[in-house]
Amino acid sequence: MNAMTYETLIPRFLKYVKVETRSDETSTTVPSTQSQVEFAKQLADELTTIGLSHVHINAQTGYVMATLPANVETEAPAVGFIAHIDTADFNAENVKPQIVPNYDGQSVIKLDKEGTYLLDPAVFPSLKKYAGQTLITTDGTTLLGADDKAGVAEIVTAMAYLIEHPEIKHGTVQIGLGPDEEIGTGADHFDVADFGAAFAYTVDGGPLGQLEYETFNAADAQLQVKGTNVHPGDAKDVMVNALQVAIDFHNELPAHDRPEKTAGREGFFHLYQLTGTVDAASMGYIIRDHDRQKFEAKKQLMQTIVQQLNTTYGAGTVTLKLKDQYYNMREVIERDMGVVTLAKEAMEALDIKPDIAPVRGGTDGSKISFLGLPTPNLFAGGENMHGRYEYVSTETMAKATDVILKIIELTLAQS
Repeated sequence: MNAMTYETLIPRFLKYVKVETRSDETSTTVPSTQSQVEFAKQLADELTTIGLSHVHINAQTGYVMATLPANVETEAPAVGFIAHIDTADFNAENVKPQIVPNYDGQSVIKLDKEGTYLLDPAVFPSLKKYAGQTLITTDGTTLLGADDKAGVAEIVTAMAYLIEHPEIKHGTVQIGLGPDEEIGTGADHFDVADFGAAFAYTVDGGPLGQLEYETFNAADAQLQVKGTNVHPGDAKDVMVNALQVAIDFHNELPAHDRPEKTAGREGFFHLYQLTGTVDAASMGYIIRDHDRQKFEAKKQLMQTIVQQLNTTYGAGTVTLKLKDQYYNMREVIERDMGVVTLAKEAMEALDIKPDIAPVRGGTDGSKISFLGLPTPNLFAGGENMHGRYEYVSTETMAKATDVILKIIELTLAQS
């Protein structure tokens, strides 16, 4: 199987990315945006049209779910494939994908006619891997949406391929296409029983070969600082500058434990929001660490700093709200590594070198694994995701589709 096998893969992807489906973390609905609701309906119609069974949108979760029934008598476990339909919080209106055929791996790609935005191998060395391949880029004004509409397109294309080729024997396959992954809430209420798989994979990774079963443990921290604002000329021993207290808090955190200074399994505190005046300030952090004990220690450190500041400036000056977001799915998957071994064997059978490394982030698979369904993450092909420099290789997308089909094949063969 190669790129020529899947004639509908790239047209399907290009159609998907032109539909605006950003999620909204301020929303209280599920899905968080109406655009996702409408796109889910479109996908449900498409899945019905290509011939999948039990197509429905779960009313509580917003997931589009469908079944490809087994076409053999042999008992084989049902395997699932999951992707998310929302995109990140970057301009996604009027996406205009650009096709760069036979890229040479060296040239600078002008995203817009003026050359304001460039994909330059000197800045983005990942481009050098794609010599001779066809790339899909943005026009510089939007994100692309390969995260994760590449995964959606690959899963749907794999299902269509199996339906079009009934001579290929397979067990039951379940698919789930869900909302709100980018705001961290999409899998909060994933319905494992409704899904009906014995194990699953999210198709939500990056470059060729990525196979991920270890993620961060994650928490969000919101701090509110109450100041005392008086005239600066009369401020001695009276003023409490909320902005200064916020700075004091930040300076008590380890200077190295920041995203820009860490890699691999090193965790961090990431200050992503700081607003305020002398009178009041607010701060938003995410806390990340692969190690659960270190993760808990990071949360405790924040609480300790708050206690110290309140001792210095007065009770109630600083308040902290901590919320756990997801946990390292390795805790679940390492109990039975068969789901990882199967994906590794599928890639190796296709001459794809598995790239197994800890994710410096999370996927829906993090939460779904803790709900009882082991769900590591497979590559979908996207590079530079969440912004105007996002791109994807059509050849990598085809190989991701290959891997989905090979996993289905091996699931039956090994049953």
